[in-house]
Order: sequence, then structure tokens, then C-alpha cells
Amino acid sequence: MSIYVDADACPVKAEVEKVGTRHRAQMFIVSNGGLRPSQNPLVETVIVPDGPDVADMWIAERVGPGDVVITGDIPLAAKCVEAGAQVLKHNGEPLTRANIGNVLATRDLMTDLRAADPFRQGGGKGFTKADRSRFLDALERALRTAKLSGA
Repeated sequence: MSIYVDADACPVKAEVEKVGTRHRAQMFIVSNGGLRPSQNPLVETVIVPDGPDVADMWIAERVGPGDVVITGDIPLAAKCVEAGAQVLKHNGEPLTRANIGNVLATRDLMTDLRAADPFRQGGGKGFTKADRSRFLDALERALRTAKLSGA
């Protein structure tokens, strides 16, 4: 059982380390730089070269059943779900075989709408304490499930 974190712009890295350490899970914090490495022996900071989706490719090539992936990147989430991993968004929302198709379709629709209206301002809502709490609960449940499945 390993935890993979798509760490660029991830607001829950500290929470992943806290819960992952309690479960004694190997954690991979993957980014293209700018992160302070953790002193935790269970955490490996992986710095990938600059480039589009390089961190995503690194994670997608390694993840498998029994692993947990933390990402807000929907195409990466789809690849990880296909590989058999449990996937959580930063707000604790699970991405599964049952919902990833709809989430991808919504993402594509929103991309098209933004492209059609270059003056569209704003975006998603901010990250809240409730989001952080939901994430902690979801990660705890995901790790327990991974342990029970024998990963």
C-alpha cells in the first residue's frame, strides 16, 4: 500500500503525511520542484522534470491496486482508477469507476465553456476547513480499505 500525491498546488500534503504515517504507508510526494522535502522516512519527495503532465505520468506508471492517489487532476485520476487505485480529490471526494466518466465529461464541458467565453471570471470555490475535514475522513477510510484488501 502506497500513497501517491500529485503535489503541485495540493493543499493537503501535511494531512497526507500525518494519516499516512499513522498507517505506516509509503508516501510519494510528486512535483516538478519547489517543495521542502520531509524528514519522515516514509515520505519520498519525487522531483520530476518540467513539462506538461510529467508528474502525472510518473504516478500513472507506478500506481496499482491497493494504492491511494491524491489529485485534483481528473485525467490522472481516470488513469489511476483504471489501474485499480483508490483516488481522492483534495476535498475528500472519491473518484471511482462509477463516477469518473461523469466527472471527466463535466471537466471537458467546463473547459469548452471557458474557451467560448474568454471574459468569464472566477472559478471554483476556495478550500475550506470542512473540505480539509472531509479529506482527512476520506483518506482514513481509504487506507483502512486498502489494508483490509490485503494491500
